Amino acid sequence: MPGDAGGAQAVTGTEAARTVRWALAESADGRALVCQLDARGAPAGPVRAEESVAAAVRARPEVGRWVWRSTAAVYPRLLAAGLRVPRCYDAEAAEALLLGHEGRGGEPRSLPAAWARLHRLEVPEDPPPASHEADPQPSLFEAGPVPLPEGVDPMAALLEVYAAQLARTEAAGHPGRMRLLLAGESAGTLVAAEMGRAGVPWRADVHRALLDELLGERYAGGGEPRRLAELAAEVSRAFGPDVRVRPDLPADILRAFSRAGIALSSTRAWELRKVDHPAVEPLLRYKKLYRLYTAHGWSWLRSWVHDGRFRAEYLPGGTVSGRWTTNGGGALQIPKVVRRAVVADPGWRLVVADADQMEPRVLAAVSRDPGLMEVAGSGRDLYSVLSERAFSGDRDQAKLALLGAVYGQTSGDGLRHLAALRRRFPAAVDYVDEAARAGEEGRLVRTWLGRTCPPLVSRADDGHAYEPPPGGPDGADGPDGEQEGPDAAGSPYGAGPGARARGRFTRNFVVQGSAADWAVLMLAALRQELAGMRAELVFFQHDEVIVHCPAEEAERVTEAVRAAGERAGVAAFGTTPVRFAFTTAVVDCYADAK
Repeated sequence: MPGDAGGAQAVTGTEAARTVRWALAESADGRALVCQLDARGAPAGPVRAEESVAAAVRARPEVGRWVWRSTAAVYPRLLAAGLRVPRCYDAEAAEALLLGHEGRGGEPRSLPAAWARLHRLEVPEDPPPASHEADPQPSLFEAGPVPLPEGVDPMAALLEVYAAQLARTEAAGHPGRMRLLLAGESAGTLVAAEMGRAGVPWRADVHRALLDELLGERYAGGGEPRRLAELAAEVSRAFGPDVRVRPDLPADILRAFSRAGIALSSTRAWELRKVDHPAVEPLLRYKKLYRLYTAHGWSWLRSWVHDGRFRAEYLPGGTVSGRWTTNGGGALQIPKVVRRAVVADPGWRLVVADADQMEPRVLAAVSRDPGLMEVAGSGRDLYSVLSERAFSGDRDQAKLALLGAVYGQTSGDGLRHLAALRRRFPAAVDYVDEAARAGEEGRLVRTWLGRTCPPLVSRADDGHAYEPPPGGPDGADGPDGEQEGPDAAGSPYGAGPGARARGRFTRNFVVQGSAADWAVLMLAALRQELAGMRAELVFFQHDEVIVHCPAEEAERVTEAVRAAGERAGVAAFGTTPVRFAFTTAVVDCYADAK
């Protein structure tokens, strides 16, 4: 892969030396233990005790970076006390990234686990992740954080793990990039907690009205609402008189089609659309409405929307590529129709910003392909410019070719398009080809900053969410929210023999993962750009952000988003011709942004 980026030095050296750092741990009796650190991260003074983490932070407004075990364990309490911190170092988030970089992805990441490894002791397992899929309220029986062994001082353990992590970071192949990745991931944990507290503005009355409109009235005693019941009856009639089919049960649907002489491997929308049968059209409508009913229906509304806000629990780096996930609530799968309920407060606006063609721009930056960097820096629609260079002005072909190279569509028309792409942009194609070869050979594959794809054989219970490449080269979801294509429900690395499938995955990983790294740096920069405004960052999904702000701040927020994208591009990839542009809309309602 290409050499180290100059931009990675942006958070090292003199800036790090100027930042006042303190470590914060918690004792068994709930007190906060704090210790000032020097520029090397070593203790620079005695350990002091405070009555709470809020008291400790409130008394030290000069601290520029707090080093602690886990942002998720500490920061929500600070936010509840009206406190924010400028930066942090999340030791558990760092441990996960460093383990992955060392080829040990999936090993326990908790502070006690890291401490145990240093002392060659038995390593405690991480607790199973708490599931809030149905209810955001924590359960009485949820597992708490992994405890340190009895008698181990929590501050001493934190400082020991932190020192070891700093040394491991310097031992990385590109330490500057790894430092930037760790800083970005920790900043992301702050953003996640702040967004979870702020919440997305949500009109429950609008949501209820659209459910009534689309699903019809509900029947006493439970059961499906009227419109679903009508569609279920229509599906049954399509298979013949006196036939009753449960459209919500895939096995029932498969049996019904089988009796009609049609063999299906699944009930996914992409496969159903190939079938000529009168049950298909009402079944597809049923599936779409059933997804709305179960994922964002009346029960969801009661559980997740309170005081005019939808508050999700965001999980930074929740997937192996670094993309975020959420713990319940479906925040990253808000259907377009439900977006009608996302309405700004009176006198406020939603600034909705989509990163334009982010992954192709990232490929240009990481591959250092001169031609593709020029295309990505033109200031025009990337696919249109690409089509003029290599595809006789056919934008659709240009898009299929470029995304096909990233997602591994290398047969049929994809192979022909790839050949045209290779002639004009050889370095870009070679970059993803090399990632695919490395994956097939079982080598570690890294993003530009150093996030690492786990090896081919990994622990079955490693807690990572593997992302199979989407079936279509554009990675688009179907109209009912399902991924299109036969690989959408495949094995962790897609379908087919393990090595080739992993090659397809790693081909995409180096681009999608590097895009996720850029995105978290963009969030960190945007958080800084918004400082001093009343504006709140309330939503983030892969390549989209929403800022809720007073109407008079909308123009400044739009400029802040633009500046954050450019800052993140330079920080992550150094100075290149590539521009990371956004399409931005200032709206009252989220549904009006697209």
